[in-house]
Amino acid sequence: MTSLDDVPQELRDELETAGLDLDQVWAKLAEAFEEDLPESPHVDPTSESTIPADARGEAVFGAREDGVVSGLGIAAITFFMVGADATVTDRVPDGTRVAKGDVVMRITGLTQRMLVAERTALNVASHLSGIATATAKWVEALEGSPTRVLDTRKTLPGLRALQKYAVRCGGGVNHRFSLQDMAMVKDNHVVAAGGVLPALEAIRGRHPGLPVEVEVTTLDELEELLALPEPPERVLLDNMDDATMADAVRRTAGRVPLEASGGITLERAARIGATGVDFVSVGALTHSVTVFDLGMDLLS
Repeated sequence: MTSLDDVPQELRDELETAGLDLDQVWAKLAEAFEEDLPESPHVDPTSESTIPADARGEAVFGAREDGVVSGLGIAAITFFMVGADATVTDRVPDGTRVAKGDVVMRITGLTQRMLVAERTALNVASHLSGIATATAKWVEALEGSPTRVLDTRKTLPGLRALQKYAVRCGGGVNHRFSLQDMAMVKDNHVVAAGGVLPALEAIRGRHPGLPVEVEVTTLDELEELLALPEPPERVLLDNMDDATMADAVRRTAGRVPLEASGGITLERAARIGATGVDFVSVGALTHSVTVFDLGMDLLS
């Protein structure tokens, strides 16, 4: 493997500007290559046997369906990582809506090494593009309403930063990255603390200044929070039907941001947006996403 210094500065700057930690990205890609090339020497017997080491070629990444791409810059890193002496051109920006048949990236370099990187590059870009595409469907369904789609912490272990990046590429908004970004009082915390208000008071006593979100399941619970001198920074409306959700928005009158969660489907998106809630959180964006169909084809 090469080092991060071998990645073009322009690409590094782009990914850092997008909020990605390059050391973390590099480490995750290194783990992926360790799965593909676990033993020294780290070569692919198939490519090594069939392609001269100095042979050069050109390959294109193509979209095999309509959608929104994400992770192409990360995928590009893999070719520098394996020493393909690569040049990457025609790469469309992450977040671009593409059509079936579009070329989204072109790579030239050492053919043998390009094929070593192929699967890791496709795995990353296909997965992240799937998330971006799913998110974009929610954004489109909510268009014209004040509601923004949020991700959750229901992410694959170790891939949260990348998956949340893909949500941003699709036009969504990131919820908390970690337990420490915001306190969230849910049903189990209420049981353990002896009630919603004791839980809220305990958090504010131990962690002053930390934003708190509190889950409610009824309008009475919502009214109890709204009556506080200092309501929580956000209220989660859990498993409410559309009419109850709309009533919650009317009662809150903008005093506290409201987030809808539980029983959320894309089919309901327009109705949820019509209630006027500020956010809808969708765990399926990351935990149940269908990969986007990308392929890499060698041209020469």
